[in-house]
Amino acid sequence: MPKNRDAARASLENLYRIFTVTEAPDSTLGAIDQAITGDVAGFLQTHIVAIERSLEEIEADFSSFAVPEEPTYVSEYTEFVKENLVAHSVHTASPAFVGHMTSALPYFMLPMARLMTALNQNVVKVETSKAFTPMERQVLAMLHHLVYRREDDFYPKWIHNSQHALGAFCSGGTIANVTALWVARNRLFAPEGEFRGIAQEGLVRALKHRGADGIAVLVSERGHYSLGKAADLLGIGRDDLIKVQTDENNRIDLQALREECRRLRERNVIPLALVGIAGTTETGNIDPLEEMADLAQEIGCHFHVDAAWGGPTLFSGRHRHLLDGIERADSVTIDGHKQLYVPMGAGMVVFKDPTALSAIEHHANYILRHGSKDLGSHTLEGSRPGKAMLVHAGFSIIGRKGYELLIDTGIERARTFADKVRNHPEFELVTEPELNILTYRYCPPALQQALNEMPAQQRTGINLLLDQVCQLLQKYQREAGKTFVSRTRFHVARHDMELTVLRVVLANPLTTEEILDAVLAEQCEIVQRPEIQTLLHKAEELCSCLPKAASW
Repeated sequence: MPKNRDAARASLENLYRIFTVTEAPDSTLGAIDQAITGDVAGFLQTHIVAIERSLEEIEADFSSFAVPEEPTYVSEYTEFVKENLVAHSVHTASPAFVGHMTSALPYFMLPMARLMTALNQNVVKVETSKAFTPMERQVLAMLHHLVYRREDDFYPKWIHNSQHALGAFCSGGTIANVTALWVARNRLFAPEGEFRGIAQEGLVRALKHRGADGIAVLVSERGHYSLGKAADLLGIGRDDLIKVQTDENNRIDLQALREECRRLRERNVIPLALVGIAGTTETGNIDPLEEMADLAQEIGCHFHVDAAWGGPTLFSGRHRHLLDGIERADSVTIDGHKQLYVPMGAGMVVFKDPTALSAIEHHANYILRHGSKDLGSHTLEGSRPGKAMLVHAGFSIIGRKGYELLIDTGIERARTFADKVRNHPEFELVTEPELNILTYRYCPPALQQALNEMPAQQRTGINLLLDQVCQLLQKYQREAGKTFVSRTRFHVARHDMELTVLRVVLANPLTTEEILDAVLAEQCEIVQRPEIQTLLHKAEELCSCLPKAASW
């Protein structure tokens, strides 16, 4: 942040301006396009209504299974879109929408996305993306440098190398994680002697070649569900996606990780990869990446970091240290449509070794020929749009300092909200924010005191009732359509059981303290509903009925 307070305020105001440009919307398709380009927030605020119709009622508008016989006017279809899609879409750009990892979009992303669509470049091959291919390679080099900080003379050799690629663009973090583990698998079972490699001979013969009974991936129990898909697709099997217990801070337990590695050796199963999480989906915590890198090196396996959420923290001089050790990862996933603030469908994976992607290289005579610079030769997906253009626009317009400001602001705002929850008598802070995600729950003072004093085995009934309170609270708040938080469920160490909690993600720079106050105020109003009060009274009665331990 700039040292001068006035300079800091000016920088923040300039950053806000890219999210709030005003221009009056109109009803024609062209005017709608112009309106959302100039004033995203204004258009959505005008046209998205509070949730007045149920999902079942909306489904009725989309229940016909026959393709319309006759053509219609664009203007007529535009009215259908406004009334049936726009009006009942989720207002993810709202600064009061603080429940999911769906970023607000800077205003310039809309004309850029429109231009990208109009150009309709297919970056599978240079012949269909003459300028977009080198731009995508440049963006991947920028991300690679952000993570690995290799010397300046490293990148000219590799950015436009026709034989290799520093990473791959994907439709999201799921395919990015699949790609990382796909590369790890193929490198583990690379061609050797008469064995032609797993890509040619398959997993069964590959295991026989290595004299192993299986391969496994180890990740914390907070790992993203996409890793289960990867285990399924790559023939690893979901049973051998080993979910390691976490500590009280929702980070992987290193002792438990070592114990799981020992068990794998006893089963004659090869550890394919350790996966560290840099920003867990539920709580925003970061695994001890440095120590995980040490262990991966010790046992000789691939080290992947899923930094889909937390990766852009690397832009921050103040908070980059939280990801220490990520530069030792063999591969790193980052999602552009999260904290790089681009539209949905932009995931990336970069590899420390620029030759790594050769392990999954594939060719075709009519396309992706040997020696070409075609990006499709190193990606799971074939035809892809030029999403790198949107990331490139963000890097160029927002810049490193702009992203640093966004990251620092989000983390600071999460800490502010955590203080509000901690100091509010009606709420219990469940997880402290390490990045810009936190969890909490509604728990009035009398129940907080009782839960703190009673033995763990007596808390279960009360916590189950509070789980129902949180479920109803989140449901009613979502239906009201004013503010929104999400909910999740995981094991909370201090209560020694799984709890349902409210989850807040603070990445929208337009979210103010006043909005955060309104979130808590609305929740305090909602809990006055009779059905919630009934649950709370039952919890209080349960407290009074339970026998007190001698230590009380």
